[in-house]
Amino acid sequence: MRAELLSLSAENAKVVARHLACINLYAESDPQLAHKHGVAAAHHAGRLAVVRESAGYAAYRAGHYEIALKELRAAHRISGDVSMWPVMADCERGLGNPLKALNLAGSAEVKRLGKAEEIEMRIVASGARRDLGEFDAAVVTLTCKELTNDVEEWALRLRYAYADALAAAGRTQESKEWFAKCAEVDVDEFTDASERAL
Repeated sequence: MRAELLSLSAENAKVVARHLACINLYAESDPQLAHKHGVAAAHHAGRLAVVRESAGYAAYRAGHYEIALKELRAAHRISGDVSMWPVMADCERGLGNPLKALNLAGSAEVKRLGKAEEIEMRIVASGARRDLGEFDAAVVTLTCKELTNDVEEWALRLRYAYADALAAAGRTQESKEWFAKCAEVDVDEFTDASERAL
């Protein structure tokens, strides 16, 4: 990030850095305020990928999916980085375009994703299938060898999404079993898996 900011004038770099810091500071507590800082940062340094990406994520967290999509596309054009692909697909879902989300999930760029982003893309694609009323396909999308993983950070989200997809498909008993497996790795109780396992 610092390297990218060095391409700006010293004064502008200082302003942009402050806005980026505020995006991180308010991301959880006040997403709308973080989004405003994202807009300001992009206004001051719209040609920097890190700024457009930060603005995109801030807009996404604030529920401004159209703006998020525009910013993340710009960041991708500048940097070629595909790590934001799952968030872009989820923005399409948020805009009521599950087929566009599935197109992103099936694109060649997905092969370049790291494991965590690949899992996230599976979760988004499964959600898009559910948006389309394709509940069995949503389960199939999440059926993968990674479900047995219980150490990676993404294991909790994957198991929860799988259990939830099973529930939506009417496979109640299997769903409860997977919510129980989810609860095993959810030591900090981030989810309601333990309740849904009953």
